[in-house]
Amino acid sequence: MCGIAGIAAMAGANSPDVVQLRRMCDTILHRGPDDEGLEIKDGVGLGMRRLAIIDISGGNQPICNEDGTVRTIFNGEIYNFRELRRNLVAAGHIFRTQSDTEVIVHSYEEYGSEFPKYLNGMFAIALHDIPGKKLLLVRDQLGIKPLYYTLTRNHIVWGSEIKAVIASGLVERNLDIDALGEFLTWEYVPGAGTLFRDIRKLEPGTILEVGLENSVSRETTYWDIPRESEYGFTTIDEWQEAVDATLSRSVQSQLISDVPLGAFLSGGVDSSLVVAAMGRAKTFSIGFDDPSYNELYYSRKVSEHLGVDHKTEIIRSSVADIFYKLMYFMDDPIGDFSIFPTYLVSKLARTDVTVALSGDGGDELFGGYETYLANSKARQYARLPSIIRNGIIAPWVRSIKPRPAKKGLVNKLKRFVDGLDEPEILGHARWRKFVNDDLREKIFLPGILDQMKRSVDHHIVKLNRDAGNRTPVNRSLYVDVKSYLVDNCLVKTDRMSMAASLEARVPFLDREVVELAFSIPDAFKVSQSETKILLKRLAARHIPRDCVYRPKEGFSIPIKHWLKTEFRSIMEDELNENRIRQEGIFQPEAIRMIKEKHLKGVENNSHILWSLIVFQSWRRIWLEG
Repeated sequence: MCGIAGIAAMAGANSPDVVQLRRMCDTILHRGPDDEGLEIKDGVGLGMRRLAIIDISGGNQPICNEDGTVRTIFNGEIYNFRELRRNLVAAGHIFRTQSDTEVIVHSYEEYGSEFPKYLNGMFAIALHDIPGKKLLLVRDQLGIKPLYYTLTRNHIVWGSEIKAVIASGLVERNLDIDALGEFLTWEYVPGAGTLFRDIRKLEPGTILEVGLENSVSRETTYWDIPRESEYGFTTIDEWQEAVDATLSRSVQSQLISDVPLGAFLSGGVDSSLVVAAMGRAKTFSIGFDDPSYNELYYSRKVSEHLGVDHKTEIIRSSVADIFYKLMYFMDDPIGDFSIFPTYLVSKLARTDVTVALSGDGGDELFGGYETYLANSKARQYARLPSIIRNGIIAPWVRSIKPRPAKKGLVNKLKRFVDGLDEPEILGHARWRKFVNDDLREKIFLPGILDQMKRSVDHHIVKLNRDAGNRTPVNRSLYVDVKSYLVDNCLVKTDRMSMAASLEARVPFLDREVVELAFSIPDAFKVSQSETKILLKRLAARHIPRDCVYRPKEGFSIPIKHWLKTEFRSIMEDELNENRIRQEGIFQPEAIRMIKEKHLKGVENNSHILWSLIVFQSWRRIWLEG
C-alpha cells in the first residue's frame, strides 16, 4: 500500500526534477510513512510513499522489468499475485522480489495493455513504457483506490490525492461550478469530475494511455459489471451457499500480509460476515454517547459469539477538535458525516494493526438500503388521489417538527415526502438528494446559477441508461456501485484509513463476489418489505439473529445535535455572513435562514449545512491555498 505521484513530460517539454517530485510525495506522507521512492528517466518522474505490507525489505518502488525498459509505481494490493507470478515465471519472466508490485511490469510485458484484466485486487497504477514512449494510468475495476490527474499542454501530472497534483506547481486552482452544484446536491462529485476544473478522477475499470511524443491520450474501459450470468442455481439456499463460499474465498485471499491484520466490526451484517470468514481476528469498533447512534451492544455481542479479540471506544462530541485536521484530507471533499467515526475507528485499529478488512460494498451488491423500500412504497402511495397526497398528507408531514432521534417514523416520513418531489427516473437515488431545485435557486446567486450548464442528476440518468436491460433491482445496484459506493463510501474509507496510515481492504468488492451478486435473482435481494434478504439469511447462520434482523442505522454521528453545540463555533465561522457575501457564490440571507431554522429545531438542515461547512473549509484551504 502506497501513495503515488508523478509527472511526465510530453513532446519535448522540460523534464520534472527531484525537488518537484519529492514535494508532491511529501503531501501524501500519511499514505506511506515507511519509505520513499523517486526516479526520473526519459522525462518521466515516478514517485511514491510506501506503507510496507508485503515483502517489507524487498518491495520498494519504482520497480522495473529485467532490462529496465518498463517501470511502475503502484498503490494497493494484488491478491492473486502469487498465481500470476507462477504463470509469468513459467512464461520465462525473471523476478527479483517477492512483492506483488513486480507482477505488474511482467504482466504488461506478457499481455500488453490488456494486463489489468488479469489483476484481482485494489490498485492505482502508473506504468512507463520507455521503448513505446508512453505512460499508462490504471485504476482497479471497482474504484477502491483513487487516482487523480491533469493534462496540460506539456505534461501529465497524477497522484493518489489531489494535493499531490497541486504540489507539482503545474495546475491552476479553478473552481468547477457545475461540480459544486453536484457536490451540494449529492454530497460528492460524481464520475470523473472534481471541484477543481482542471483535475480529473480516473474512473474505475479504466486505462488512460498517453503518448509522450505526440501528446495523444486515449481512455479505455477495460472492465464493467457484467450482466446476469447463469450459475445453474434455482433456490435461495443454493445461492446462499454460493455466496458463503465465494465471500469466504475472497476474505481468505485478502488475509495476505507480512504485518498485523484485523477488521472493522460494527455488529451489522456486512462486517460480521467478513469477520466470521476470517477465523481468529482482532476487531475494532466505536460507539457514541448518544444512545440512538450507539451500536456497540451489537458489535460486542457479535465479537463474543465469534470469539475474536475486540477493542472499542466511545466517541464524544469533542470530535469537533479534529475537524480541521480531517479537512486536510478532504482535498476532494465529500459531505458524509461519517468521516469522523471512520477516521477514529481507523486510528483505533492502527494502534494494533496495519491492515483492516472492511464490510464496504455489501449494501450496494445485495440491496441493503431502505431507499429501495421507499421506492416500492412510492408506487403504492401514487395510487392515492392527488388531492389527498399533495393537499393533505404532504403539507401535514412537512408541518411536523423533526424528532431528535437518529431516524424514527416522523423523520422517515419527512424524508419520504421530500424524495417524492424528485424525478421518478432517478429511482431510489431520489432519496439521496439533499438539495432540490427550489433550494438550489435560493442558496446560489443568480450569476452562479447561470454558469451551471450540467444537470445535477445527469450521472444517475446516464448510469441508468448504461445499466441497459438488467433486472430492475440490478439496474439500481449498478447505479449504486458506480455512484454512491465509488464516489462517496470508498472515498471516505480510503481517505480516513490512509489518514491514520492504515490499509483498508474490502472483500465484498472482489470481482468474483461482484459477478455472483449481480446474477442473484431480484427476489432474493429485495422485496416490498425487506432489504438484503439473502445476505441476512446467510449472516443469521454465523451470528445471533437479533444482530441481523434489526433496524438499519448506518455509520453516522449526531451531527444534527452537534451543530447546535460542539460544532456551533465551526459552523458560525465557516458560514460567516460577511465572508459569504465577499466570496460571491451563495446568497448570505438564504444561508442564514437555513441555519436559523436548524438551530430552532424547525427543520433538520444538517446535511446542507454540513456540506456548506465542508465546502467553505475546502475553498479556503485548497482553492485559495
